[in-house]
Amino acid sequence: MRPTVHDIASEAGVSLATVDRVLNGRPGVRRQTIEKVEDAIKRLGYVRDVAAANLAKRRIYPLAFIVPGGPNSFMRNLEAEIRAAEARSMIDRTSIRIERVPPFDPSALERTLSKIDPESVCGVALVATDTPGVRAAVDRLIAAGVGVVTLVSDLPGSKRTHFSGIDNVAAGRTAGSLIGRFCSGRQGKVLIVAGSMTLSDHVQRARGFAEVLESEFGHLNIVGPIETNDDGARVEQEVERALDRNKDIVAVYNLGAGNRGLIEALSRHPARRLSVVGHELTAHSRRALSDGVFDAIINQDCGHEVRSAIRVLKARADGVDPLSAQERIRIDVFLKDNLP
Repeated sequence: MRPTVHDIASEAGVSLATVDRVLNGRPGVRRQTIEKVEDAIKRLGYVRDVAAANLAKRRIYPLAFIVPGGPNSFMRNLEAEIRAAEARSMIDRTSIRIERVPPFDPSALERTLSKIDPESVCGVALVATDTPGVRAAVDRLIAAGVGVVTLVSDLPGSKRTHFSGIDNVAAGRTAGSLIGRFCSGRQGKVLIVAGSMTLSDHVQRARGFAEVLESEFGHLNIVGPIETNDDGARVEQEVERALDRNKDIVAVYNLGAGNRGLIEALSRHPARRLSVVGHELTAHSRRALSDGVFDAIINQDCGHEVRSAIRVLKARADGVDPLSAQERIRIDVFLKDNLP
């Protein structure tokens, strides 16, 4: 049987009320008595069930989620998952607020982070733009005792608490391996389309992709990455221009968003046998996969990412470690044959 607070009280020769005050760090207990209780805890090997204690106290965890605005389908799906978590707040004992910032605007993100009152939240989750100012704003929150989880795109070099997202280098390597095999020995160029190289997930995907092409598929050369801010119209324009200028492009890897623009650009070149790999299973990418316009989609479960962020931030507020295996976000690869 696990030792209980009753066992501690008996072992230390004090009341249950005294044990409760010591466990919760409340005043009114003499130093000598505190030491007796702490010694009893050590002798008995007592491990406190923080979750149960917080449930008994009806503790609420105030959390803030910061996401990019705009039409990006994946980000809107991510926001929908946050709102679903918000609807479960009574069950999860959370209080969630959502703030939108302009996409690819690190100054706006920095200002939003700087306005957060550490007394009003115990945790913040954000889709991060990797700049010195954003890293500094995150580090200030950490120093003030606020847990910070990065979603989808990480902040290497910051003191953030946890990253809730896929291994983006591995995702890029997966895309490189797929493109290499889809091209079946054809020589030519591969066009890389990115949102912004200020996003660590885009940088990491591009790096992983290039590593695989260089080491395993030397007959394929990279064009780009061209940066489009994940804007569909700009993706369409830039891809169209690249295809017109480079008649030897045999494949396209869109490592960001804007798949609607990519689909439009590809529709104007039906005679070109292009291998195409993109990211995130949305209504548009699903249809492109079903129609054979895309060959594969690399996906991450944004619902898992949101739920993981909440679990990690609650654990951080309780001073306990989350289960690392539970928080690992897997990389899904979808073909038209295995669409869910």
